[in-house]
Amino acid sequence: MKVYADNAATTKVRPEALDAYVKTSQTLFGNPSSLHSEGQRAKELLEDCRARVAAVLGADPREIYFTSGGSEADNQAILSAAKSGALKGKKKIVSTAIEHHAVLHTLEKLKKEGFEVVLLPVDGSGIVKVADAEAAIDENCCLVSVMTANNEIGTIQPVEEIGALCRAKKVPFHTDAVQAVGHLPVDVNKFGCDYLALSGHKFEGPRGVGALYCRRGAPLFNLVEGGAQERGKRAGTEDLPAIAAMTVALELAVKNLPETAKTVQTLRDFVIDGLSSIPHCALNGDRERRLAGNVSFCFEGVEGEALLLYLDDLGVCASSGSACTSGSLDPSHVLLAIGRVHDVAHGSLRLTFNENNTMEEMKYLVEAVKTVVSKVRSFSPVWRDLQTGKRQYIL
Repeated sequence: MKVYADNAATTKVRPEALDAYVKTSQTLFGNPSSLHSEGQRAKELLEDCRARVAAVLGADPREIYFTSGGSEADNQAILSAAKSGALKGKKKIVSTAIEHHAVLHTLEKLKKEGFEVVLLPVDGSGIVKVADAEAAIDENCCLVSVMTANNEIGTIQPVEEIGALCRAKKVPFHTDAVQAVGHLPVDVNKFGCDYLALSGHKFEGPRGVGALYCRRGAPLFNLVEGGAQERGKRAGTEDLPAIAAMTVALELAVKNLPETAKTVQTLRDFVIDGLSSIPHCALNGDRERRLAGNVSFCFEGVEGEALLLYLDDLGVCASSGSACTSGSLDPSHVLLAIGRVHDVAHGSLRLTFNENNTMEEMKYLVEAVKTVVSKVRSFSPVWRDLQTGKRQYIL
């Protein structure tokens, strides 16, 4: 059996979105910036998509800017707020230790430019405390950036409370909602955010397209220079077929969101219960306050890379918290932030589902993971040392 359990990395494009992509490519191929009739027909669709994306988020269409994805949107938001803050003599940014690298690497860049960056800790469940955010915000703060839901362990952050705090203190608030949009109810007014990033391929849209919400009046500086597209804030001819496909995917994702989330959560809970029976393992993140389709475990005495390769042999596509794709042996910064020690963090597994997965797949998946964990442990010197008492169990 083949089981795709890596939907947090990317999803399969849904048929309706693919149809929209093909139709737009063939019938509305004009450049939206052109004055001729074909260009104006394309412009009409572009603005229609902008209004529809805005409606899902509770935003004004003029607050939506189409981008190449979540990373670009995060970068433009953070760098805009930082530049605006610096012009006012404010160079402090408050964020969290578990942000996506699109945020963390941007903050590292700003640190080299003289900004003070405060990364708030999270508790053992991976949730930031609002009181810590409040304590960190002062008169020098030009931005608070807290993700809506974590991409590795699925924990959902108290963004509404943090947004309200930022509004009260008159500090701009940015949230990376890439993992949340299409999977959780997202309303920019309830969040109280000034900036929000989303990406189409996380909710069965195409890759390479996303959007940035920027509240009217919030500073927005260009990241890409060139033409006057996106009201002069993002140069480059808009990828209209991808935008149309993303819009369709987004509308369908939220159409029956409560029912879909309940179905996916049933799959998630079955897997959590099944894997919890494996000796010396631990669920990462809060059991309840997490995305409906996210399961993250650490298994003691197991290397995440080996776990993934053997699961792939059994037809299961998953991911690990270890940064193996970067060529680094360092464990996930998210797992370290919630208190996992290096040896345990290396043995992580992330499984992410959506409504296309089935209970039959979950049953197969649980047995596959049990089989592979046992196999990898059978030749692990760390596991041998744990069993013989040379090392002490942590989990």
